[in-house]
Amino acid sequence: MILLGVAYLVVGVTFGALAGSVSSNRMRVTWRLLAWLLSGAAFAAHIGYEHFQLRDSPATTAFHASLAVALGAFGLAVAANVHTHGSGLSHRLSVALLAWPVVTAVPAFVVALGAARLLGLRRRRA
Repeated sequence: MILLGVAYLVVGVTFGALAGSVSSNRMRVTWRLLAWLLSGAAFAAHIGYEHFQLRDSPATTAFHASLAVALGAFGLAVAANVHTHGSGLSHRLSVALLAWPVVTAVPAFVVALGAARLLGLRRRRA
């Protein structure tokens, strides 16, 4: 869970820097989409690992997956605060330390719970 949270942070910071370094809007969008794709693949792999390897319940799987997402979002909020330190925006971004993890973890929990339940239904039918 911690490893994936760090992975989300690294993907966000790295692809954000790559997107910020290009002059073409098309390439900026491409880098951002690649970050979303990579993060989505990590999220799906996490759900699959929890479900198939650890045989966790759907609720436990969803909780762990959403916690990893929240950890990554918190890391990104910290990185954003460090990046803007002294620019006058850091006061506004301090709210992000709580908001980003909550705003990302809640939908991640719902999606992971649904996915884990669907995987559980498929396992019972097989």
